[in-house]
Amino acid sequence: MARGQLRIYLGAAPGVGKTYAMLAEAQRRRARGTDIVVGLLETHGRKLTAAMAEGLEIVPRQSMMHRGATFTEMDLDAVLARHPEVALVDELAHTNVPGCRNPKRWQDVDELLDAGIDVITTLNIQHLESLNDVARQVTGVEQQEKLPDEVARRADQIELVDMTPEALRRRMVHGNVYPPNRIDAALTHYFRPGNLTALRELALLWLADRVEEGLQRYRAEHGIATPWETRERIVVAVAGTDDDQNVIRRAARIAARTPGSDLLAVHVVSDDGLAAGHDAALATERALVTSLGGSFCLLPGTDVADALLSFARAENATQMVLGASRRSRFSTLIAGKSIPTRLARQAEHIDVHLVSRRGMADRGHWFAHVLTAFRSRRAQAVRDSAEAAALTRLAGCVLRGHSDLPTLLEEMRQISGLAAVSLLEWRPNGSSRSCYVVASAGEQPPEGPGADVELPVSDTFTLAGRGPVPSREGSWVLFSCAAQVVAGLSYRRQEDQHAQAARDAANLRSRAALLAATGETAREQLATAQVALAALAAEQGHGPAGPDAALLAAARHAVDQVSRLVDDLSDLSRLHAGAVETYLRPVDLDEVIAACLDDLGPGSQHITLSTAEDLPDVITDATLLTRTLTSLLADALQRSPAGQPPVVTALSRGSRVEICISDQGPDQPDGAASLAFRLARDLTEALGDTLRIQHLPGGGRSVVVTLPAAAGTLVPVPGDTATCPRLPSSGQTKT
Repeated sequence: MARGQLRIYLGAAPGVGKTYAMLAEAQRRRARGTDIVVGLLETHGRKLTAAMAEGLEIVPRQSMMHRGATFTEMDLDAVLARHPEVALVDELAHTNVPGCRNPKRWQDVDELLDAGIDVITTLNIQHLESLNDVARQVTGVEQQEKLPDEVARRADQIELVDMTPEALRRRMVHGNVYPPNRIDAALTHYFRPGNLTALRELALLWLADRVEEGLQRYRAEHGIATPWETRERIVVAVAGTDDDQNVIRRAARIAARTPGSDLLAVHVVSDDGLAAGHDAALATERALVTSLGGSFCLLPGTDVADALLSFARAENATQMVLGASRRSRFSTLIAGKSIPTRLARQAEHIDVHLVSRRGMADRGHWFAHVLTAFRSRRAQAVRDSAEAAALTRLAGCVLRGHSDLPTLLEEMRQISGLAAVSLLEWRPNGSSRSCYVVASAGEQPPEGPGADVELPVSDTFTLAGRGPVPSREGSWVLFSCAAQVVAGLSYRRQEDQHAQAARDAANLRSRAALLAATGETAREQLATAQVALAALAAEQGHGPAGPDAALLAAARHAVDQVSRLVDDLSDLSRLHAGAVETYLRPVDLDEVIAACLDDLGPGSQHITLSTAEDLPDVITDATLLTRTLTSLLADALQRSPAGQPPVVTALSRGSRVEICISDQGPDQPDGAASLAFRLARDLTEALGDTLRIQHLPGGGRSVVVTLPAAAGTLVPVPGDTATCPRLPSSGQTKT
């Protein structure tokens, strides 16, 4: 049985759309008739991702107990027994719960591949073993789940799911990646623009290397020796003598003119020509090549020219740089062609650059270069030492229990020699931002922008100081300390938020349980009252209508109203407890509105309805949307004065559909919203849609529900329709 093929969707960070792309590919294959199942899917609560999985067969997960908690993992045996053509397995680097057959998910995938099942999976670049330490240095986050690079290298296809840092941060702000309570912390920590840019570069470079490996393998399998100039590779030949450094620097300048090019220095170990080198000189040249971003290798060979050409062709080199021969014309004439001449004649598609050797004249330049490098490294060492000492003092304060901000800022003030320091925080204030002092130390600390020293620590925090401006090294040390303080502050705030969220959740569960118990008791009593009133109505129906008939009708109406109130309270309880499940699919809005009017009964006859004939379908849960609109319509009917009924309009705005429910009832403060309106608002949020209120000129309001239109049914709206239509001056019947 042939081994299955592995396809990986690679991303630089969470939220770029790897799982969505995997599901989109699955839907395309399913449409073509491929037998495909979902072995394991992680939507992380993202509704668009969940919607993309609709219609795909999902193999149920297996439940595992670990340390008293229940976890779910992919049921490997069930997928093997089902044996589809293709299986989707999300998050390749995941660590399985103890007790599973394999400790790692990629080992589960290996079993599927060995069984002849093709697998499509996802992976983030920071989970690769070779890049884990780099990702930790960039983001400050240690990744516990790691994937051996060899597993990813064996993939038959690797597709990069790319997104700019700005676009990904916008997705974060819109709530498409994390829930609202995690957005601010993510944007100011892991998802900073610099972090995302660095991770994106890592992903692009790693994938470029894998593409290069595939290209080299293809050229070897097809016997292609001619270089393909897909990427500039400059090979510099060194002889192991003092004057080679000029040649190396010249090659480095050529490589620097083409971003992304490679510099490869090679020395042929032989007894002829370029091979006559010394260990000390080679060690110096190796260090120089490494400092210039290149690589150095020793190449055995009896013929220097042939060895260099073989190496250049194997590396798909595009250019070669070497020093001019020291031999005179007479010596060359006697001994035959020089190595540079032979290379120039035999290189064919490889450009050969010949650099003159300046000998002793370059030694002064070389010494000055080394001296400059030495001074630069010494200065860097001094900066590193000062920074380490400052951070050690700061860490000592924390270990001694002085973790409050004023104490830490006082330590930073003493380290920097400033008279006073303040940690400023920028917070949203309407359409702008305002500056607040989080903590300060010293006399007369800065209270806003315009201080002697201002160090932006992040998008939100700035360290301001009063006093002499520190040196460049001192500023860097101060910035490093401030970054640690801000990181600690953000972490403590996040911990406080989690603790408050846990307390709120516990209170919410208590209130929900109490409300559920109360609602059950109220339903029983209301059911008894409805049965009694129905019996009285039946008994009175046999006699002449009297004054008691009106009282009986009023009583039945009141009981029905209270029953609906109890149902609304029950729905609110279930919503707040997270017990309401949604099923998103394309829905005909006309059918939903018709169902709402039926639920309202005779009262719906006083509603004016106007919907566009070419209204597109919307993506929503039909049941929840019907309940939402019914609550809003009932509320509008109750608010509307006599002779001025509510107006319902529905129109398309590109990729969205807006439903406006307008009435001329009295304005209410935000805290006085009716229970029906609050239920509708919570139901709308459960659907992931938006609900807003527009106050109409001359009084009254419009409640606007905005829904996403289904793909392929978008209808453009000409002209400007930025507001809901105004209410009619007199009552109309529904149309």
